[in-house]
Formats: sequence, structure tokens, C-alpha cells
Amino acid sequence: MSVHLNPYIGFRDQAREALGFWHEVLGGELKTMTFAEGGMVQDPADAEKIMHGQIETPGGLLLMASDSPASMPTPTESNVSVSLSGDDEDLLTGYWEGLTDGATVIEPLTKAPWGDTFGMLTDRFGVTWLVNISGAAA
Repeated sequence: MSVHLNPYIGFRDQAREALGFWHEVLGGELKTMTFAEGGMVQDPADAEKIMHGQIETPGGLLLMASDSPASMPTPTESNVSVSLSGDDEDLLTGYWEGLTDGATVIEPLTKAPWGDTFGMLTDRFGVTWLVNISGAAA
């Protein structure tokens, strides 16, 4: 038996849009279920919101997101970031380039003092991403 720790990002009503964007960037398989499909509608306005969505890539990435129903609060701030790291420079650089669309770049993807290539950005959905390419040239 194995255990996995996966990011699960909460929205008020942007989960569908965010998952679609991240699916374009990361690839893989996108699955979504609305509150209506899950039989969990308490407020008709929530019926088409995403109750659970996930992207799973062949490389093993798993990213999940959902919308909050009107009856639940949505956090206004988060201290969690999503980190993509490894040694596949082309793949990670491609992810970085895709994520920059509409993003605020905090640190450009460049050679870091510890010898890796590193960059940080906040995407257009307010999620902070860190990309670290092990030992890669700038």
C-alpha cells in the first residue's frame, strides 16, 4: 500500500476554468464532477460548479481542485504553493512557459545560487507555482 500527498485547490467558482488551463499546460487526463452529477446540490446555483476535479498525467502528477458551494466559506488567502521539480529540463521549461500565460512572475526561470534553474510565479488564478530544474543550465 502506498500513500500520496496531492495539492487540492479550492475556489468559489473558478475550478472549471483553472482545471482547463492547467490541463492545457500539464497535459494528462482531466476528470470533473459537478455538484449535480454527484447528487450534492443544496442550492440550485451550485449545480454546475465543480464538486471534484483532477488532472492526472502519465508522469505521475496529480492536481485536484473544486468549487465551494454557496453554503461554505472560501479562503481569501493561502500560504500553500505548488512545486514542480525534477531533472527533465524540456518538460519543466514547457510547464513554466505555459503557466506564465496571464501570470505574475515573481522570480524568472533562471540559474539559482544553489546550482539549479528556478522560477516562481503566481498564475492568473492566484496560485503560486515554483519550478525547480535540478542542475540545469540557465
